[in-house]
Amino acid sequence: MTSFHTLYDSSPDGTWAAPGRVNLIGEHTDYNDGFVLPIALPHTTRVQARRRDDQVLRLYSTQGGDERPVVLDLRGLTPGSVKGWAGYPAAVVWALREAGHAVAGADLHIDSTVPTGAGLSSSAALECAVAAAYNDLYGLGLTPAELALTAQAAENRFVGVPCGIMDQMASMCCREGHALLLDSRDLTMRQVPLDLGRAGLSLLVADTRVKHDLADGAYARLRAGCEEAARSLGLPALRELSPARMPAALDRLPARLRPLVRHVVTEQTRVEQAVALLEAGDLDGLGPILTAGHASLRDDFGTSCPETDLAVEAAVAAGALGARMTGGGFGGSVIALVRTEAAETVAAAVDRAFAGAGHPLPRTFTALPSPGAHRAATTAG
Repeated sequence: MTSFHTLYDSSPDGTWAAPGRVNLIGEHTDYNDGFVLPIALPHTTRVQARRRDDQVLRLYSTQGGDERPVVLDLRGLTPGSVKGWAGYPAAVVWALREAGHAVAGADLHIDSTVPTGAGLSSSAALECAVAAAYNDLYGLGLTPAELALTAQAAENRFVGVPCGIMDQMASMCCREGHALLLDSRDLTMRQVPLDLGRAGLSLLVADTRVKHDLADGAYARLRAGCEEAARSLGLPALRELSPARMPAALDRLPARLRPLVRHVVTEQTRVEQAVALLEAGDLDGLGPILTAGHASLRDDFGTSCPETDLAVEAAVAAGALGARMTGGGFGGSVIALVRTEAAETVAAAVDRAFAGAGHPLPRTFTALPSPGAHRAATTAG
C-alpha cells in the first residue's frame, strides 16, 4: 500500500475514522421523517489528512485504482463535476464551503475496510471521515449531527443521490454497544443498549456481492413516490400517517403508490416494536420483526433481489431467529439474528444455498455495535 509520506513527501496532521453501518430495522423511513435503528460496524474508512494553505485538494484511495492522487482545484468544484469515488470527499469540502466555512485544501490518504456496494454505507463512511478530518484541521467546531448534515448535503446536492440522513448520522453518532434510535424529522436521538453477547446472540452480515448503485435512479424514484403519496394525502411526510388511518388513506391513492405507503407505515411500527423489545431485554423477539421487515421490502417496496431473498430464506430455514435485507436495496447485504452457537451453521447454510443456485458465495462476518466517527491513532507513513 502506498503510504501518505510516499505520496505527499510529508507526514499527516492526523488520522480520522468513520464506520459503515447496518440498520437493524427502519428501512426507507428516514426520508419519510420516520424512525430508524442502526448500529455502527467495526469496519471503517480511515483518512490520513494534512491541511494545505492553497485551494488544492489531493485525494488518494488505496481502493481507488489510481497510481497517483486525484488533484482538484476547489474553485472549480460544481455538482457533478467529479466522478467516481473522488466525488464523495470532494463533495464534503464543497458542502462545507457552500455552508460558509472558510476551508481550503488538504492532502488526503484514504483506506477502507467497509465493503463497497454492499448496502453498508461505504459512501457515508467516506463522507463522514473526511468531514471529521476537516472539522479538526480547520477548527470548525461543528457537532457530530452538524457534520452528518453536511455529509448528507454533499451526497444529495453534489453527488446527486437523494439519500436520507440515517447513514451519515449512524456513521457520526453511534456508540459502542448500542443501537441508535434516530428521529429523522428533528434529529433527536437515543442510545439503546444492545448487548448481543450477553443474550447469547450474534448478528451475522452476509454481503451477497450483488452491487447496488443508488445513483442509478431507482432510489430517487422510490423517494419521489413516497413524497407524491404524502402530498396526495395532505401530509408533510408519510411519518404522519398512523396505522389506524392507513386503510382509508390507501383507498385514496393510485395503486402504484399504495405498496410504498404500506411499507413505510408498517416499518415505523416495526421500529417501535424493536425498541420496546430491546428495552425489555427480549432480544430474541427481534427475529420475527426482521423477517417481517424483509417481506415488506420484498413485496411492497420492491427493493430486494433473488440473492437477498435466498439469503434470508436459507438463514431462517437453518435456524436464524430472523433475517432481512439491510440498506437501500437492489442487492447488498442481509443481516441474520442467530444464537451464537448456531452462527457457523447458519452461515454455511447460506453458502450452500448460493452454491446450489450458481451464485458467488457471500462474504459473511459478525457485526458488533461499534463507535461512530473519531480521531484515530495515526499509522506510520
